Amino acid sequence: MTPAANHPRHDLDELLQSPVRLSLVAALAGVEKADFRGLRDTVELSDSALSKQLSALEGAGYVSLAKDRVGRRPRTWVHLTAAGRTALTAHLAALRAIAAVTVDAPDDDA
Repeated sequence: MTPAANHPRHDLDELLQSPVRLSLVAALAGVEKADFRGLRDTVELSDSALSKQLSALEGAGYVSLAKDRVGRRPRTWVHLTAAGRTALTAHLAALRAIAAVTVDAPDDDA
């Protein structure tokens, strides 16, 4: 294994490198579930952009979606899964590790 393979950037979650998807997962981490409209407004996305990002997260198993009705109005609930929470925790740890990386001082004899 080369030394570069030890850099913490290799531990970043590919899916969560998108600022939008990271924002969605982070917002969901603080609640049991969120409704589509509230999540859309919190992360400041259009309906179509939110749908697209949630589809990607759902496909990875990071979120689950449930639909029901409140009166006559349909409502979509979004829940962060255990896999999503684990991915977020690992991704944030990798970001912290990247921020802590330092470069060795040059050898004055070289």
